[in-house]
Amino acid sequence: MTDGLEPEPAAAAAIFGEHLDMGRRFTESLARHGEELGLIGPLELPRLWTRHILNSALVAPLLRPGRVGDVGSGAGLPGLVLAIMRPDVAFTLIEPMERRVAWLRRQADELELANVEVVRARAEESKLNGSLDQVTARAVSALRTLIPVTAPLLKPGGELVLMKGAGVDGEIAAAEKVIRKFGVRSAEVLVLGEGVVSEVTRVFRATVR
Repeated sequence: MTDGLEPEPAAAAAIFGEHLDMGRRFTESLARHGEELGLIGPLELPRLWTRHILNSALVAPLLRPGRVGDVGSGAGLPGLVLAIMRPDVAFTLIEPMERRVAWLRRQADELELANVEVVRARAEESKLNGSLDQVTARAVSALRTLIPVTAPLLKPGGELVLMKGAGVDGEIAAAEKVIRKFGVRSAEVLVLGEGVVSEVTRVFRATVR
């Protein structure tokens, strides 16, 4: 095990199921190279599983077969974790930084993830407008700035599945005008992992007309 890496939580086996070995491989690789590549901060190793890997993995059941875009994929959180868990879903990882794009492509190759495509672009310049069934994002920006760059990527009736922090209700209130402008409907906040993990995952889920 990589020095300083958080021991694998017991919940990992239940959450990853048959994909646990691949989840371990990705976690170890991120622990070894994440800091030097600027993917994770120096204080993240002792909580890598809990705060990042399992936090991302809990979103997998919300996805449906189709094409899912992950905006600002960065280290592969949640994009690569979700691709590991959902081989039945086609993932397009959208990331503008060349160094991170190289990491995402290398990991997809090493993990033999045939369901991953990596696009080097900002979301609004990705030429993916109207092509995706669902869009995910994690730790990118507040909803008032995230919705305008993610909602246009969706097909009519597509779904936003955006990972947010404890302040999500305040973000929703601040994004009221943007929510109306982009036809965001049936918005809800889901709390995932209660009673299973020590840090729950919050998701803003909504349909875009």
